[in-house]
Amino acid sequence: MTGNFEDGTDQRQTALIVRPKGAGQNILKRLSLEFYKLTWRTPLHNQRLKGKVPLRLLAVPKDPLAGDSARGQALRMGKFHYQGLQQAFDALDYNRLNLSPSLTDYIHRFDWLRDLAAATNRGEGAPVAAHIADAWLRANGMKTREPAWRVDNCAWRLLNMAAGSPFLLSSSDPIYRSRVINHFARVARHLDQSAPRAQSHFAKTLGWAGVVAASLLLPEGKIRRVVGEDGLAVSLRATILPDGGVVSRSPTQLMELIGLLSLLKQCYVAQGEMVPDFLIEVLGRAVPALLGLTHSDGGLGAWQGSAHMTADRIDALVAASEVRARPHRQALDWGYQRVSAGKSVLLLDAGPPPLARQSASGCASTLAFELSHNGQRIIVNCGGAALVGATISAALARGLRTTAAHSTLCLNDTNSTAILPGGQLGKGVAEVGLERRDIDQATRIEASHDGYAKSFGYNHTRLLILRSDGMELRGEDTLLPQAKPKADVMAHVRFHLGPDIEIAPTDQPQTALLRMSDGSNWAFTTSGGILSVDDSLWVDQHGRPHPTQQLVIAADTGKGALHISWQLRHLG
Repeated sequence: MTGNFEDGTDQRQTALIVRPKGAGQNILKRLSLEFYKLTWRTPLHNQRLKGKVPLRLLAVPKDPLAGDSARGQALRMGKFHYQGLQQAFDALDYNRLNLSPSLTDYIHRFDWLRDLAAATNRGEGAPVAAHIADAWLRANGMKTREPAWRVDNCAWRLLNMAAGSPFLLSSSDPIYRSRVINHFARVARHLDQSAPRAQSHFAKTLGWAGVVAASLLLPEGKIRRVVGEDGLAVSLRATILPDGGVVSRSPTQLMELIGLLSLLKQCYVAQGEMVPDFLIEVLGRAVPALLGLTHSDGGLGAWQGSAHMTADRIDALVAASEVRARPHRQALDWGYQRVSAGKSVLLLDAGPPPLARQSASGCASTLAFELSHNGQRIIVNCGGAALVGATISAALARGLRTTAAHSTLCLNDTNSTAILPGGQLGKGVAEVGLERRDIDQATRIEASHDGYAKSFGYNHTRLLILRSDGMELRGEDTLLPQAKPKADVMAHVRFHLGPDIEIAPTDQPQTALLRMSDGSNWAFTTSGGILSVDDSLWVDQHGRPHPTQQLVIAADTGKGALHISWQLRHLG
């Protein structure tokens, strides 16, 4: 049917340009996004930011993260207290913080605002917050230097200052208040430029999250939000693996990312905006991945530099994310296996180490495992390599990254993956084999790695069988010769024990009796090598090392394959 509309338009010509509803808007939106991205790091963007709208904070996001009241009380008494370090802030030179990296970041990120809010009310805490913030801003507010202006610190500082703004902006001093408000704008502009240039995927993600937060909390944020959300979605795809883990394989980094994204969600809520689907979806994958590394006590195991963490800290973070999920049984991309049997939980590192550029504290921990039962950590890794501070020196942190600091086999006192003098991970494990299946009243996991193939000519294979009632774990560690294996190489299989475990002597040299703090007993038995006891340690979430012991099986490879069988059995 043809004809003319009342205005004379030819109906046939009009039909040629009809598109599906919303298609034209989507095309224009995409073209606008590409234009904004092209001009993002040019003078055009700076001119765009100089609008006529007065600079102000548009909303105050609710902080869903839990603060530490003990650290907050220390702030009331005039001291920063963090991971065993104490520093009076009146005697602190904010121009040059000669402190541990963790305490330095704690100050630069304004994480202390959360702790102050946990320990005091606004009336009592606001003068303390203003005192610290003013001194910091005078020293660092106008000088864009690291680590204060490192992209991750900037992102956290912007979000923490926004959530803590009732404490920061209660002062009647107009000059100080202006200094605080203007710092929001300076940090936002800095993140505009630095987020795309961040060195790691993780840092990019934090930076883009800061850009999105700035777009929601500061005036004239429409364009910034379009570019920021696009950048955040892209960086999350590179940072978060399909199973929810992070490319660094670090539980600590995953916890940080969950915390920051949970706080970012509250920025949308404070503005009455819908939270993007990609943000909800990422948190929905990340939380079960994190829970997959929890023990029978609900706390976190020690993997890739993280420390042993208590259940209350994990529970608080999960509550902040507003995600309800069950722990992952296995995360093939992230590289961790979890077996829950009765009151026991077995965790296994069944993945290659992270790429050096994605992890600053990666560990040579391939095929290490941890075991807990009824809230008691039995076999653990030392942990804590990322918590350099008052009680963890740089030298100790390096030692905590080694293969020997993990409950696995170590050949010739050599790491399965090299740790280079500069701290990066070098050559070693390239491939990890894995087979997991349920057998008669048990779960069987067999995994292998090639970390010793080039240096010694052996592949390490570990077999773990956990009975379905959780009362018995059987294992076998095997060194299989490859091309030109070296003869007579010493192997040590280490089993670092958890806290409050007493080793009782027995009449059998290949058996050790383990007495738990709850009065129960476990028997450890080996049928290969020589069993001995040595000193060890484990690191808690505050970066404090605690002395403990380890069982060590020593054996010589001889001229062929080496098989070491062992068993851990509950006695009652």
